[in-house]
Amino acid sequence: MGPLTGMRVVELAHIMSGPVCGMMLADMGADVVKVEKVPDGDDSRRFSPIMASGESASFMVVNRNKRGIGLNLKTDGGRDVLRRLLLEADVVTENYRAGTMEKFGLGYEALKVINPGLIYCAISGYGRSGPFGEKGGFDLIAQGMSGMMSMTGEAGREPVKAGSPVADINSGILAALGICAAYAAKQKTGLGQMVDTSLFEAGLQQMYWPAAAYFADGTILPKMGSANSTSAPYQVFRTADGWINIGAANQANYERLVEALAVPQLKADPRFASNALRMEHRLALVEILNEVLVARTTDEWMVLFDDLGLPAGPVLDIAAALAHPQTIARGMVVETEHPTEGRVRGMGLPIHFSDMDGAAPPASRHAPLLGEHTREVLKESGYAEDEIDELIRTRAVVALAS
Repeated sequence: MGPLTGMRVVELAHIMSGPVCGMMLADMGADVVKVEKVPDGDDSRRFSPIMASGESASFMVVNRNKRGIGLNLKTDGGRDVLRRLLLEADVVTENYRAGTMEKFGLGYEALKVINPGLIYCAISGYGRSGPFGEKGGFDLIAQGMSGMMSMTGEAGREPVKAGSPVADINSGILAALGICAAYAAKQKTGLGQMVDTSLFEAGLQQMYWPAAAYFADGTILPKMGSANSTSAPYQVFRTADGWINIGAANQANYERLVEALAVPQLKADPRFASNALRMEHRLALVEILNEVLVARTTDEWMVLFDDLGLPAGPVLDIAAALAHPQTIARGMVVETEHPTEGRVRGMGLPIHFSDMDGAAPPASRHAPLLGEHTREVLKESGYAEDEIDELIRTRAVVALAS
């Protein structure tokens, strides 16, 4: 039981952005029915890595806690099934190119006639309006067009995207936020509405600080690697055995850093007397700090910095990050039992609720096999067994053999 228990979601979305949205809603208690195209299902079912029994780890990590059906929207029967599902749904999500659902007679204007309370969430490349409203989009393209790639990486090097699909994931989070807001409005009015967000806007939203600089005086921030455009020292440094991030972003923390490094001359150096001066002479400051920090290991520095209350942290790879005690304590690694892959680990919900003793809702359902819950969901919508058999025979739906 989560805070969204009672919300019914039909997920037509695929690959990353929409499924992230659906998983977050499902993790918070919503009943999410994932509708996959047939015969092959969500395209991410074929993304690497493929696990021992043939399932995609990429698919499973963003589709847990959902029920799944296979539906052929190119058939009259498949479209009729979807309309029936949506009669009682609170939300439908999709991330197709603009016009795709309208082609099937299943766009927002058509669906709100049969269900005025339906919240229709569309995630697209650029949004449903503007000169690019008809174009498709991808995370890579959104990162480039939003300005993110222009300032990611090292000065003088080629544009670099973030290692994780930031625009894809953030658009899914924005969609979930928009849905929750529309759902709150529905409790007052009984009416649904269109929720529209995009990968492009999800990328732009990550640019608050660069936009602030540009709006202020036209400054276009350069690439600075791990460094920060507003304060110093605030970046990654090499240690004897790896890397450490140090966030000495204000005067008090800078003085803690100077104390920890036992280099009092830094405190008296007029070049570094204030944050503005440290930014002006950042490269000289970094050179001095590097010479000191490389003398000890990351763990040795972390003990010293933690004792002084200086914000710092090691640079971990994914294996170390997932095994970190704080990750485990916050429930950010969860397990489900999969029918073909056995115990499968995934990422937990990064939101915690006091009504659940501070914990996020548990992962209780594995990512569905293609058509695993078709019969179950259709029965809930009033279909008789012989009607379901006929839909299967005509290939309007796909149901996993029981």
